[in-house]
Amino acid sequence: MATVVNTDSLPREMQQHTYSIMYEVEEKHWWFYGRRKIIESFVEKICHGIAKHPPRILDVGCGTGANLQMLSQFGAAEGVDVSSEALEFCRARGLAEVKQGAAETLPYEDASFDLVTGLDVVEHLDDDLSGLREMRRVLRPGGRALLFVPAFMFLWGVQDDISHHRRRYTLRELKQRVTDAGLSIERATYANISFFLPILIGRLLMRVTRIRPSSENNITIGAVNGLLGRILGAEGWWLQRMNFPFGVSIVCVARRDN
Repeated sequence: MATVVNTDSLPREMQQHTYSIMYEVEEKHWWFYGRRKIIESFVEKICHGIAKHPPRILDVGCGTGANLQMLSQFGAAEGVDVSSEALEFCRARGLAEVKQGAAETLPYEDASFDLVTGLDVVEHLDDDLSGLREMRRVLRPGGRALLFVPAFMFLWGVQDDISHHRRRYTLRELKQRVTDAGLSIERATYANISFFLPILIGRLLMRVTRIRPSSENNITIGAVNGLLGRILGAEGWWLQRMNFPFGVSIVCVARRDN
């Protein structure tokens, strides 16, 4: 099982500060843009295989809503988040179909959705298995869950702390948790191989030098931000054709069979 890191001592204000930063940078920061393009390539393939059109989609832990906007291109997308502040940012984007609720106790009926996404969410949960079981509960039989989580505990960094992450996963650990939740794995692979080495070096340097930025989301190079985003986003094409042996993140598609 993935190691759990206790972040209870972190001030709540740090998490709130992260939401405001995320809202400001989520549209254009290379990491968010590139990740969204990878996720979009998986969502498009999943939705093409769903008989119901438009599919009903739930984004668990929708945050400030940039991913929810993307999901709305593919179906009737709704969002849920434990933070009322995050939902206010969603509404500022014009996203009305959002509710407050915890991933472990989703405020929806059984078998309500064709696709449920947990995009950098499961690692926040004290009880990740409970959250995954809830995702299965609200999925219709034959529905899919799409997960995106951080990989490898040795990559733990400032962003993990201020975002209140509990763990990072190996591919084997995530697949086991998803299977234990009653879902069948259709596809699971590492992602973000492009920046694995720079991120590893950067986080090791921060540990050695004790430099702690207010958020890693602030770290970018304006002149090449767009290029970095396109490089990361291009992995979506490759990931439709091959698995990566390692990466900064993991993407997983799982199915509810019955």
